[in-house]
Amino acid sequence: MGAKEPPLLEGQIERDKGTDEKVALDVFQVSGSVRWFDPSKGFGFLVPDQDLPDVLLHVTCLRRDGFLTVREGASIVCDVVHTAKGLQAIHIHAVDTATAVHPSLLPQRAQVVVVPESGWETALVKWFNRPRGFGFLTRGPETADIFVHVERLRRCGLIELRPGQTVLVRYGRGPNGLTAAELKPDSTAGPVL
Repeated sequence: MGAKEPPLLEGQIERDKGTDEKVALDVFQVSGSVRWFDPSKGFGFLVPDQDLPDVLLHVTCLRRDGFLTVREGASIVCDVVHTAKGLQAIHIHAVDTATAVHPSLLPQRAQVVVVPESGWETALVKWFNRPRGFGFLTRGPETADIFVHVERLRRCGLIELRPGQTVLVRYGRGPNGLTAAELKPDSTAGPVL
């Protein structure tokens, strides 16, 4: 067992550079608003109220401090450090969602707009690949699969889809077949195992 590390001083954090040498970094507090945050990518950016460049906001920082995600426009107070790639949040003090924008009101980033042609139907997630940003739903045998894009999840306020999960979907015709226009959790379904 090694010796116990001394406590960090207020305003400093130590980072091991792969040697026995440690470097003290200045930590400072920033307040600002979320420019964007994509839970499927695991990061986003904060626009500081101060005259500073954008701050990288990583999902591990949020989760470590008790937050699952943040919506665009939410106000945040956090501790920040300078890194080789710019400013990065390392500790979240507070998140105020009063100024946040609901995902359905955000501008659409995807270039394909699908108009719903169906009512709400129950569908099962066949598969969803977060890194590739899409997947498919099924309504049962002998029905056409429904394509679902990660952008649709974001706009509907969902973080992810898991195989076997049931959702409610309204769909329409897209360039390559049926495409999800709206999604919401199926409140009648039990937990996904």
